[in-house]
Amino acid sequence: MPSFKVDTSTAVVFVATAPVPKLVNKQTGERSIDRETGADLSTVGLLISDEGEGNLYQVTIPETGLPEGLTPGMPVSVIGLKARDWENTFNGQARHGISFRAVAVTVGA
Repeated sequence: MPSFKVDTSTAVVFVATAPVPKLVNKQTGERSIDRETGADLSTVGLLISDEGEGNLYQVTIPETGLPEGLTPGMPVSVIGLKARDWENTFNGQARHGISFRAVAVTVGA
């Protein structure tokens, strides 16, 4: 499925939740890995505010693109943010949504 660039050049971005490992399987603890780089993936909650509207996004980022010590409330910049729609069926239930992925997060606005 195609992905779309998300322009955050005029947005204010803050860490909402600290990075947590993204797992392929919660029972085994197997980590998700970036297919291109082989880096472990994590998910970070980001509050992105632009044009008077703020939204919380769960963004997947390779560990190589995460600085040490990210904590809630820190202003950050997002590099290479993309959105992709997804759809699947689980236990007979159709599900769909939008996933967000970025190359990196840097500290400071």
